[in-house]
Order: sequence, then structure tokens, then C-alpha cells
Amino acid sequence: MREVAFIKQNKEKWLGIEQVVSGKVKKNPDDLSSLYINLVNDLSFAQTYYPKSKTTVYLNHLSGLVFQKIYKTRRIERNRLLFFYKTEVPLLIHRYWRYLLYAFAFFILFTLIGALSAYYDKEFVKIILGEDYVNRTIENIKNGNAVGVYQQGSDWGSAVAIIFNNLRVGAVLFLYGVFGGVGTLFVLLQNCIMLGSFQYFFHEHGALQESAKGIWMHGVFEIFSMVVEAMAGLILGAAILFPKTFSRLDSFKLGFRDAFKIFLSTVPFTIIAGIIEGFLTRYALQMSGVLNSVIIFGTLGIIGFYYFVYPFIVSKRSERYHAVLSEERFRGAH
Repeated sequence: MREVAFIKQNKEKWLGIEQVVSGKVKKNPDDLSSLYINLVNDLSFAQTYYPKSKTTVYLNHLSGLVFQKIYKTRRIERNRLLFFYKTEVPLLIHRYWRYLLYAFAFFILFTLIGALSAYYDKEFVKIILGEDYVNRTIENIKNGNAVGVYQQGSDWGSAVAIIFNNLRVGAVLFLYGVFGGVGTLFVLLQNCIMLGSFQYFFHEHGALQESAKGIWMHGVFEIFSMVVEAMAGLILGAAILFPKTFSRLDSFKLGFRDAFKIFLSTVPFTIIAGIIEGFLTRYALQMSGVLNSVIIFGTLGIIGFYYFVYPFIVSKRSERYHAVLSEERFRGAH
């Protein structure tokens, strides 16, 4: 069958499935399963006869959306919050995987810009961080206390203020995606330039290692979360700019929903980062090197596994569930 005829034959069915995905039409779990199996059959046909076609890409994307709706109706997971973090978010991360890579690429680029700017312009750090802050930090370094800036204020007061500030930054990174993703990149640029120039500043004064012991205790969760929040903003921007077969409004709704869930996934990490910064970072230089390394690399392992490894594990598991579901429906039909 020619591709044009294949599209014409199934167009109305696919548009109807889009209505289900967008929530305009409600279906029970059994009907959703039937739709999914039917759609997978179309996808298999397209992959066989039109492997490089946009039709195949479209059907693959649509089948992923339908599957997520099916997976969310499963009654095995009674704890909604557990299901959210254990299954729903990892599946979203897997679906939008390339946006996480984009966010990390921009993060690395912008941070290098900050470091290089500090390298070539000795006044740049003062412009970015403030002259008073820079002078106080230089004095702390001379006194052998590179993380002295983190020892101000009370434990709880510092932690609460830091948590709310970081949540605000994360929300801005996500919400500014409505400007086609440009707003997100601008906010990410500001924060990364600050980070890059900040780290180079310590390097220039021979205190990079000491500062890293304190900064990265909380910085792993904080910075990694910032990158994931930027990912959410890029998803939102792409949903507006590239609606594909959906109307721009429906694409925005779907993109906002998915991006918001990804943003929410970073909240626990942001809160823990604030607690670490408020209670532990101030004691980083008095802490044993082993304990310091355990905290830094332990947090890196946890968040790295959750966003880089676990989504693929959940996706593989969901594919096996697909296969079982399809087989059961096939047997039931015969």
C-alpha cells in the first residue's frame, strides 16, 4: 500500500486517538488497550514499509502517549506519589531524553563562557558576584576558610531561605519556556555564568579544591536539578513552537503537563540540597575527606541514576508490559 493511501485510510482513527490523549474524549482501560494494540499494528506496518517516514515518527510518538495513559490506569500502584516518582516521571524523562541532553550541553557551554570571561577579564567576577562578596571571600581564603560565606546565619534560617530561592529559580527556568525556550536559556545562561566565574575565581586564588569540598556537597543536587528544570522549560518551548499534528493549544497543554511533572520531580532534590547547604556545607573543611567524598559522590550517584539510568530501566519494563498486554488481548480476541 502506498503511504498516501495508508494515511488516508487511518487518518480519522489517529485523529480520534489524539482526542483521547488530549483528554477531550474519555476511554476506559479496556478501550485504551484496544486502541493501543490497533495503533501498534499501524506502527509496525509503517516501520516495515515506510521506515524513514514522518508517519512512522508520528505513530511512534502517539503510541507512547497512549501507553502512558494505559500505564497510569493500572491499579497495581495504589500510592499515587510513589507511582509518580517510580514510573511516571522516568517514562517522561525517557520520552524527552534528547531535551535533557540539550539542557546539559547548554549548561556546559554557558558555564565555560563564565569561566573564560573570568579568565580574560579580572573584573568580571566582581560584576557578576558583587565587589563586597568577592572581597569577603578573598579574605576568607587568606584565612584558610574558603567556604566561610556558607557559615553565616543560622542552620534552619539558611536552609529555608536557600530552599525557597532555589525553588523560585527552578520555577522560572521551567515557566520561561513559554517564550519558545529562549527565556529558559537566558535564565540558565545567567546562572551558569555565575557558576563558571565563581569556580574560576577560586581556582585563580588557589582554593578550588577547598571550595569544591563545600560547594559540591549541596551543589550536585542543586545544579543537576537546575539542568533538569531547564529541560522542562525547553520541552514547554518546543511544544509551543512545534505542535506537530496537534493544534498549538493542545500541544501547549500536553507540553505544559509533561514539563510541569518533570519540574516537580526536582523539588525533593532541591529541598535536600538546601538542607545540606544550611546544615553541612558550613562544616565542609572540618569534615573528613572520606565523608565529604561520600556525600558528594553519593548524591551524584543518586540523581545521576534517577535521571540517566532508571528511565531506561522503567522503559524496558514498560515494553515487557506492552508485550504481555498485547498477547493477552490477542488471545482474548481469538
